[in-house]
Amino acid sequence: MAQYESSEEQLKLLKQKLENAQIPEGLKERILVRLEQLKNLVASSSFLPELDRISKYLEWITALPWYERTQDNLDLEHAKSILDKNHFGLGEIKDRILEYISVMKLKQEKGEAKEMMRAPALCFVGLVGTGKTTIAISIAEALNRKFVRIPFGGMESPFDLRGQSRVQAEAEPGKIIKALRAAKAKNPVVLLDEVDRVTEAGRASIMGVLVELLDPEQNHAFTDHYVDFPFDLSEVLFVATANNTHHIATAVLDRLEPISMPSYSDREKITIGRDYMLPKILNESGIPEGGISISEDVWPQIVRPLGFDAGTRTLERTIKGIVRKIARLMVEGKNQKFDLSPENIKEYLPR
Repeated sequence: MAQYESSEEQLKLLKQKLENAQIPEGLKERILVRLEQLKNLVASSSFLPELDRISKYLEWITALPWYERTQDNLDLEHAKSILDKNHFGLGEIKDRILEYISVMKLKQEKGEAKEMMRAPALCFVGLVGTGKTTIAISIAEALNRKFVRIPFGGMESPFDLRGQSRVQAEAEPGKIIKALRAAKAKNPVVLLDEVDRVTEAGRASIMGVLVELLDPEQNHAFTDHYVDFPFDLSEVLFVATANNTHHIATAVLDRLEPISMPSYSDREKITIGRDYMLPKILNESGIPEGGISISEDVWPQIVRPLGFDAGTRTLERTIKGIVRKIARLMVEGKNQKFDLSPENIKEYLPR
């Protein structure tokens, strides 16, 4: 009898949670019917597994941002300042982004907010370390939107994106729904990272899901197999990255606007390392201002310790390695100010 009362109480709490949730009415009615059906299974051995299953499902759907969104900031001067703060050069790419935001602003002013995302999604194409991911983060910051990343490297199945049916054991939603839950808003910037690096076996089916995600005629009613109810993705700003476009399906490319990310010259890397990376890394390391001084003629060795590299990841790792070595020397009391010159730089370069 006590077990029966406990089960009744659990069902009552689930029903109360459902009634207080901000979710679509059609979905709410569907779950209420299932909870009523569960009342008849209280004495059955299948009750507890089914109760656990619906509790987990209810937790997921009540955590999704069905109606929550952030307020866009479409001020061009603000966007330009964010892009300039985070990225050196890239003038043509910044112009394309500002043009994209301008179209969004004009559509919003005409009262066509729901039509804002009908332009093709931006796709940044370039070698590793050329800033594809960080430019996407800057777009989110400029627009005042949440940012979430979905890695495609090594993805094998469309179920990774679309989720699994709840009838399967250990089923869970796909990466799209997980990203929206993490963002806590229905209009985030979602980075589809390295869409060209899915496995060969799953490429065709994954590209099919991508078409649905990127197509405004379809993505207003995206259905995850686990949630099993349409979710409106039309307000999501999808941004993609790729090392090249050879392995991206034509139908997906038709819905993308590829933008080439250029390789950086040594001179550009010196400016990026000196003016952007070093101040940020020093701040993160706790080294006081003036603790490290790097002479101008040292930077070529920092930029190219092992030969040519198209991106800036090696440069960032090198600077971090130098800063860590000096941080340790400071803690050990060897010195509190370090001047790096062509004569001593090899002592500090990571091996």
